[in-house]
Amino acid sequence: MCGIVGYTGKNAALPYLLEGLSRLEYRGYDSAGIAVIENSRIDVTRTGGSLSLLEEKLAPFLPGTAKTGIGHTRWATHGAPTEQNAHPHLSRSGLFAVVHNGIIENYTELKEQLVSDGFSFSSQTDTEVIAQLLEKNYDGSFHGTVRKTAAMLSGSFALAVLCRNEPDSIVCIRKESPLVLGKNENGVFLASDSSALLRHTKDVFRLENNESVLIENGELHFFAPDGSEEEKKSIHLNRSAHDAEKNGYSHFMLKEIFEEPAAFRNTVAPFLKNGRIEFSGFSPTKEEVKKISRVIITACGSAYHVGIAGKYAIERLAKLPCEAEIASEFRYRSPVLDERTLVVVISQSGETADSLAALRMAKEKGAKVLSVVNVPESTIANESDSVIYTAAGPEIAVATTKAYCAQLGVVYLLAAFLAFEREENGKGELQSFIREIRQIPEKLSRALDYAQEAQQTAKQLASLEHIYYIGRQSDFAAAAEASLKMKEISYIHCEAYAAGELKHGTISLIEKGTLVVAHACCDRMFEKTVSNIREVKARGARVLAVTTKKHLKELSDMEYVLTVPETDELLFPVLEAVPLQLLAFHTALLRGCSVDKPRNLAKSVTVE
Repeated sequence: MCGIVGYTGKNAALPYLLEGLSRLEYRGYDSAGIAVIENSRIDVTRTGGSLSLLEEKLAPFLPGTAKTGIGHTRWATHGAPTEQNAHPHLSRSGLFAVVHNGIIENYTELKEQLVSDGFSFSSQTDTEVIAQLLEKNYDGSFHGTVRKTAAMLSGSFALAVLCRNEPDSIVCIRKESPLVLGKNENGVFLASDSSALLRHTKDVFRLENNESVLIENGELHFFAPDGSEEEKKSIHLNRSAHDAEKNGYSHFMLKEIFEEPAAFRNTVAPFLKNGRIEFSGFSPTKEEVKKISRVIITACGSAYHVGIAGKYAIERLAKLPCEAEIASEFRYRSPVLDERTLVVVISQSGETADSLAALRMAKEKGAKVLSVVNVPESTIANESDSVIYTAAGPEIAVATTKAYCAQLGVVYLLAAFLAFEREENGKGELQSFIREIRQIPEKLSRALDYAQEAQQTAKQLASLEHIYYIGRQSDFAAAAEASLKMKEISYIHCEAYAAGELKHGTISLIEKGTLVVAHACCDRMFEKTVSNIREVKARGARVLAVTTKKHLKELSDMEYVLTVPETDELLFPVLEAVPLQLLAFHTALLRGCSVDKPRNLAKSVTVE
């Protein structure tokens, strides 16, 4: 969601800060700002709206002479997305400037106390409370004051702080929200996302919960939660800044759709060895696998739809009871978990707040937690018992595409792995399933060959305000994801339903001209789905069928058809994703929507 950057070193800070913020735009934001220390004062420049407006404000002052500064892109939670509410926030006398990711849950009581102490506020944010607390608590020790202030805060935060009295220093501390640092011969860099550092270093230091760092005269001093200084090892990132470029594509989302064959291949290939599955971060013994009595997959958004697909695969192949749970609901339930429950947490960023809370709740109840994430230095990865990494590479567009496909690859392999170890399925079926997985990258490439079909079909959808998606079993998992993709980037109202539920109320919404997208790939459920299609057509609906070529004859009277290659019915969600992502992309373009950065959305949801 919000983005933090910082720099202190030999060179002018402003260019580094603006470049870093530009690399965090994909996370979603609605205002931006920068603070630098110069001539014994902290200068703050802020704006509501896009980063380009901030760049215009700062253009006359570039590159500047200030060599220390912090910057922020804000996604509004407390207060409207205005310049007044944008970060950084200054303390009363301008002694401190702070940028903050997260939410301070006790800010109301802290603010009331500060007002009674004579402090006044110029914004509606919870963050300004931190700035004023810093000034109130200041005892001459920059680092000590930040730690004392952080101890008074309830909620989640990553803080980067400037102090007017220490022009060559920055202090950072975190709880729940991510923060990474790196250095090279030119200085020290910090950010809430490592993608902002890749142009300068691939070796980063990741702060853990309640750890802090004092950056002073180009040196990094790390402190443990108890305040004692500690040594910290860097993490090497196998990515480059070039990975986050458009590389000739008009939009990041389009580029990332066309990267799906590689993302799937790069994710699954390292785990397939001599007809077996060997995960590098998950290696239970056969006896440990056989002790698992059920699997719960918990996630949010698209990752939850991966969980739905995974549920069908695990139950069919491994013969294990499996549930897919929305993390924001699961975390507040009182689920019955024990040491025989395997909880699988799926998150692209590895920082999703609800998924992280679900993980912690599961561990408290004694369950084993396996995470599936795309970011090695993430909190969810670090706090899990085991982790399987996807190899999707940086995903910049807010609407996930290639990371979703890579996550599907992992849950398919996990299902087969559990089946092998439990010896609950014939080896012939499992080997056939694995052969189909190996063919998915090539079939994804074939699905991309039909991009023109999706583009042409989009012309018929651009003026719609309602679309209904239906499917059964794995087709339903695909329908749920397709509906989300369309609604989040085109702003068309979309709903996905299990096709069998139509006659239990939903069919009352169908009238002449209504568009129904019918996912009809699975052979086993094909006739049932066709019956549902006939029901909506009889009531005047237009139907877009998503199917395979062998079913075209039965669906010859559909208004629109998109086809995908044949595969095992469990694997159809990954192939169906391609035409439906492209359909959403082109529909959004025709409607004039911001495809890479949809309104009100953020890439990494680090608050509830």
